[in-house]
Amino acid sequence: MSATKPDSIYQAGDRGEWLEIVRQHVTSLRYGVVQIVVHDSQVTQVEKTERTRFDQLRPQKKSQA
Repeated sequence: MSATKPDSIYQAGDRGEWLEIVRQHVTSLRYGVVQIVVHDSQVTQVEKTERTRFDQLRPQKKSQA
């Protein structure tokens, strides 16, 4: 699992910019979280946490003969 550093602070006038960053983070993830942090009704940071999942191999039952 890896977390990226928060992106720069975004003011209300930069709405298109932070929305585009959120879009990019979401489309680049297979498993993970995109978090939008708001302070005083303004987006202050966007965080992306990405997880790497591995297929679990199920142990095969031994057949009784």
